[in-house]
Amino acid sequence: MESITRQSVRLCPFINKTASSLRNVQTLQQSNMPLLAQKCPFMGQAMQKAHLATAAAPEAARAPSDTGASSQASVQDSMMAEHGTKESKFDYDGLFEREIQKKRTDKSYRFFNNMNRLAKEFPMAHRQMEHDKVTVWCSNDYLALSKNQQVVDVMKKTLDKYGAGAGGTRNIAGHNQHAIRLEAEIAALHKKEGALVFSSCFVANDAVISLLGQKLKDLVIFSDELNHASMIVGIKHASTTKHIFKHNNLEHLEQLLASYPKSTPKLIAFESVYSMSGSVADIGKICDLAEKYGALTFLDEVHAVGLYGPHGAGVAEHCDFEPHRKVGVASPSFATTMDRVDMITGTLGKSFGTVGGYVASSSRLIDWLRSYAPGFIFTTSLPPAVMAGAAEAIRYQRSHLDLRQSQQRHTAYVKKGLADLDIPVIPNPSHIVPVLIGNPDLARQASEILMDKHRIYVQAINFPTVARGTERLRITPTPGHTDDLSDILLEAVDDVFNTLQLPRVRDWEMQGGLIGVGEANYEAEPNLWTEEQLQLTNGDLHPNVKEPIFDQLEVSSGVRV
Repeated sequence: MESITRQSVRLCPFINKTASSLRNVQTLQQSNMPLLAQKCPFMGQAMQKAHLATAAAPEAARAPSDTGASSQASVQDSMMAEHGTKESKFDYDGLFEREIQKKRTDKSYRFFNNMNRLAKEFPMAHRQMEHDKVTVWCSNDYLALSKNQQVVDVMKKTLDKYGAGAGGTRNIAGHNQHAIRLEAEIAALHKKEGALVFSSCFVANDAVISLLGQKLKDLVIFSDELNHASMIVGIKHASTTKHIFKHNNLEHLEQLLASYPKSTPKLIAFESVYSMSGSVADIGKICDLAEKYGALTFLDEVHAVGLYGPHGAGVAEHCDFEPHRKVGVASPSFATTMDRVDMITGTLGKSFGTVGGYVASSSRLIDWLRSYAPGFIFTTSLPPAVMAGAAEAIRYQRSHLDLRQSQQRHTAYVKKGLADLDIPVIPNPSHIVPVLIGNPDLARQASEILMDKHRIYVQAINFPTVARGTERLRITPTPGHTDDLSDILLEAVDDVFNTLQLPRVRDWEMQGGLIGVGEANYEAEPNLWTEEQLQLTNGDLHPNVKEPIFDQLEVSSGVRV
């Protein structure tokens, strides 16, 4: 009883106010506590519930007892019930199952294939069993540099000398000569004052965009509707005003920009090559708009670095191909398209064959990001061997124009072969070959038939990576996908279309067309690489691109004053 009394003082405002001490409560118990309790808005309600419950019980079930004691017991029991919980915990597993079932129902559930790419048999890979080999046609290892012997040798030597890991963040564990060299190579590639390496380009995009939104008061972000998820997440984390402009629609972009004073801080976020459609942004015209309306430009070159420009710096370099080719690692005498872009992000995990991401920009902006971006400060550095390999890959591809040209020729061969078979390919001027299916379940089945029957791996691309109704197979040739392999692919894709009765170009035409396939009066853009550019040789590059020596970037370690 004494413990109940103590709880009453703690839980009931009425008793707590009436009895200032335990002794007073005990006195109330001996006198008229039930009467006083009835006046309490909390206890009175509890007593009334207890009384009704007692009155409803059968007479024979009531044990004879003192009325006062019974009332007190009912009050105590009721009070304890009010402050207890009879609810079960939230059904977490049920939520997870329902969400997964949604994806199974709409056919967007993803199956990951066990692919073990073989360095010495590129582009072959084995599945779970080593004898079960397939040809990979959807890797983003665009230049096959992941198996390049120079890159592999550098990584092996670095691994033996410096070990597997970096030891922590650069902020705590310090950085190393491999990070310093890599950032110097990246800055030189994009002809910028500085560069900063992140664990991935997803992290880089998120970190840069979100920090801009958090630090630039009243920033307005203008984002292309097909921007990558990493940019979308960065914009969300920026917690600022945003506008989505129609894909590559500069008129729409200008309308949005013009609705704000020039003094309002603005950021235009876009990509050079959009990986799922292969479409390409007009970087020069976007820079024109940025200068006209006082905006910064943020360009994601993830699917373009290594593949465009005389030295593999991306589409921004490709816009001024000849001037860059003639001066090599130096800068032309005028402000190039690449110069006009404020921030360029890229990846080390696609054309450069390793892993990681980066941003290249002015030394002041890089120092600011290095000092404030949580995605950089609080993330363990890339391993020394990875950074050494990435730097070697950048140096190697810079002087090997033939890699880019070979990739383009193989892409052109596949695109022409598919066109001859009336296979619908979403038109674009880049190296991406998106075969339109238009149905998630059929896209999955097409991928499975290619794998199981033809030993060819091409992953189906479904929502949310692409819009519903535009599902596709995404093919990416490399320098290793020779014409004989391409012929096997073409025959296999034709068989899949026949087996599943998938719509061909003529069928899309009858339906009015979709995203450039079968659309009347659609004007396809010319390929980014011209015939003249494809005829050049490595010897046509400036001699300074071979083994250039770059000074360490002061901003990589911190600018001393």
